[in-house]
Amino acid sequence: MTLTDGFISDIVGRPAAVEDGGVTPAIVGKVTDLIVTKADETFPRIDGFVVHTAAGDRFAPLSTLRDIRPRGPIVLSERPAEPPIPEQEALYLVSDLLDKQIVDVDGRKVVRINDIEVADCAGELRVVAADIGVAGLLRRLGANRLAPALFERIPRTLIAWNNVAPLNDPNPSQIHLSVGQERLSRLHPSDLADIVGELSSADAARVFKSLDDETAADALEHLEPEKQRAIIADIGSERAADIIEEMDSDDAADLLGDLPEEERSELLARIEPATAGELRDLVEYDEDSAGGMMTTDYVWIYPHRTVAATIEKIREIAPESEFIYYLYVVDRSRKLLGVLSLRTLLLALPTGFIHKLMDTDVVTVSADARAEEVTSTIARYDLLAIPVVDDDGKMLGIVTVDDAIDSILPEKLANALPRFMHHHGQRHVTAG
Repeated sequence: MTLTDGFISDIVGRPAAVEDGGVTPAIVGKVTDLIVTKADETFPRIDGFVVHTAAGDRFAPLSTLRDIRPRGPIVLSERPAEPPIPEQEALYLVSDLLDKQIVDVDGRKVVRINDIEVADCAGELRVVAADIGVAGLLRRLGANRLAPALFERIPRTLIAWNNVAPLNDPNPSQIHLSVGQERLSRLHPSDLADIVGELSSADAARVFKSLDDETAADALEHLEPEKQRAIIADIGSERAADIIEEMDSDDAADLLGDLPEEERSELLARIEPATAGELRDLVEYDEDSAGGMMTTDYVWIYPHRTVAATIEKIREIAPESEFIYYLYVVDRSRKLLGVLSLRTLLLALPTGFIHKLMDTDVVTVSADARAEEVTSTIARYDLLAIPVVDDDGKMLGIVTVDDAIDSILPEKLANALPRFMHHHGQRHVTAG
């Protein structure tokens, strides 16, 4: 073969000819696609071409390829006679990949495959890169032939094929990830949500199925309700329940509250009973009230502990709670007695007792307080979180500053903001 590298747009559409002893090869049809049978290879080998002939589509194995000339037909050693490999057994580069979406993790966006680069590797034609730039699109329109000098000035935007996740399914109809799942999971949840937000529901569901529960929960919290509902429906109730358990309780309750009663009940039935009970309670609160905004993920302690014992206990629960700033002091009935900051705890003598250190003048709100009241109270007292209590002073949860801000911002902007607190999978984390 004279081709050392090129693009499938340079091959598809060209005549296919057979050398039959004459001076000029005889045209037998037109190349319409290229076929790969082992799509999960790092750089997949092209097994042959689909040639449209007068008798219909035929398969020309790569072994029959004599030459791919810069101009003119694709020259074969024999006339293709067999039908193409069934679609369920092969990857068709044109029909299966061109114009399909691919996640560019480095660029934190969804892009489109406009062309595919191939190269002659030791006598085998292999896929080496995806062209996601405007050059690939213009090449398919013939701009490289009509205005070659101008076309050469257009930069190429390529993703090497070894950065494309293995395509395990023939004729993939869904997303093709440009890197391994571990790279995707390291994206900031907001970036990941931006990517997922551009995908179809089916593609988004496939991405979520590839993530661990905690990463999926973080990303789901940043999505708009409509997209959340679509993903939950597509990934199945069992996986959805696992992800919801990892979400902050207030975000999980908001999601469940947006679902039809039957779907919500099915999900709650699959969630750990104690967590499901708390989520049922949260769903009952008005969305724009303190109860609807609060999370049940907070750290509480008993007043009789020493500073040293409390710090030791916090070390034990630290992996279960990503953020600890305020420690809420409660009695056996969970009545709120006081609060102290982690800073106060760390600066105190190890032998000191919590009840001597705690601030008993605690600013609280009731569960039915409106969002505007909660937000203004947090701002007035310069708090990072505010406790929500019932009429008897019993601790119900906390509203964090980020959730308070969310309540007064447009939803799309609120979803893009960083989350202040995460206590995935934990309810009422105790150091008491």
